[in-house]
Amino acid sequence: MDKLSVLWESTALAHFQPGQLVMMAVGLLLLYLAIVKKFEPLLLIPIGFGALLTNIPLAGFSEPGGLLYFIYEVGIDTGVFPLLIFMGVGAMTDFGALIANPRMLLLGAAAQFGIFATLFGAIALNLIPGFDFSLQDASAIAIIGGADGPTAIFLASKLAPELLGAIAVAAYSYMALVPIIQPPIMKALTTPEERKIEMAQLRPVSTREKILFPLAVLLLTILFLPSATPLVGMFCFGNLMRECGVVERLSKTAQNELINIVTIFLGLSVGSKLSSDKFLTVETLGILALGAAAFAIGTATGLLMAKLMSRLSGGKINPLIGAAGVSAVPMAARVVNKVGLQANPHNFLLMHAMGPNVAGVLGSAVAAGVLLALVG
Repeated sequence: MDKLSVLWESTALAHFQPGQLVMMAVGLLLLYLAIVKKFEPLLLIPIGFGALLTNIPLAGFSEPGGLLYFIYEVGIDTGVFPLLIFMGVGAMTDFGALIANPRMLLLGAAAQFGIFATLFGAIALNLIPGFDFSLQDASAIAIIGGADGPTAIFLASKLAPELLGAIAVAAYSYMALVPIIQPPIMKALTTPEERKIEMAQLRPVSTREKILFPLAVLLLTILFLPSATPLVGMFCFGNLMRECGVVERLSKTAQNELINIVTIFLGLSVGSKLSSDKFLTVETLGILALGAAAFAIGTATGLLMAKLMSRLSGGKINPLIGAAGVSAVPMAARVVNKVGLQANPHNFLLMHAMGPNVAGVLGSAVAAGVLLALVG
């Protein structure tokens, strides 16, 4: 019997806690959403599987010396993985639509209002028993409103590492739910006539303009918000490799092999933070609720700014493109195009929506830099 007891105690089954089983169920849910529903599969699959691995008793994946522990320490705690992701995203981004219509920067900026509104919302939650968010915690939670996963992970790792798992899951979940969350808000804040507005074709953008743009953005960031240069700098570097035309091999590597490898490790390391003691708290529910509010507010303020611009331009701007001001690239732009086509079968808004969409990427990085400068 003693030998049987020793054998039983050496198995994971003997040491499972209820919280670990719940978190493994959460991991399986993320895998279901990724595989069956196809919600952000590139990240939800490694995050979900990481959640399974980290909650296996006695395996030691996330303990000092374990695989996930080292991946987290090397890539997330240092902030390296989100920066490499930003370089890859920059290499995949075409700024032509934004350069052709620079006014779209206003829509990218307006959509970041959700971040700062949620910052105050997180502080206000402290009035409810069970919540105790510091200013750093509130800042890390608020960035979910930018709908930019790497930025959310980067800021959370700097300001609130203990909340990283909940913040990352909320950020990527709401990014995946863009096609569900945004259309009702878009239809509620615009009229059928506004949704039918057709926009004039954008002017051609020269290669010289595309090369100078990332350099100009980097220079302005260095001058006015140096705390945002890690994110903006890597983004601009990736974009410069894409547009300069002389390092095609490096650009393709950043767009494909490198970003894919980093995405695997990033997802696993985020999943390693989905342990029961950190995730199954009342604060996690608050983070999920605040994340939804931040995303909805960001979408709404982008739309309202676009409505104002439409009025001032004499009806030349379709207000729907304001919803693309959140930085869920390119999903938000695709949703705008889909809703526009539903209102008018001849209304192709994809390229117009890409302007505020890429402006939103820059806007969320700048917002992260502002928060880091203020409370970091």
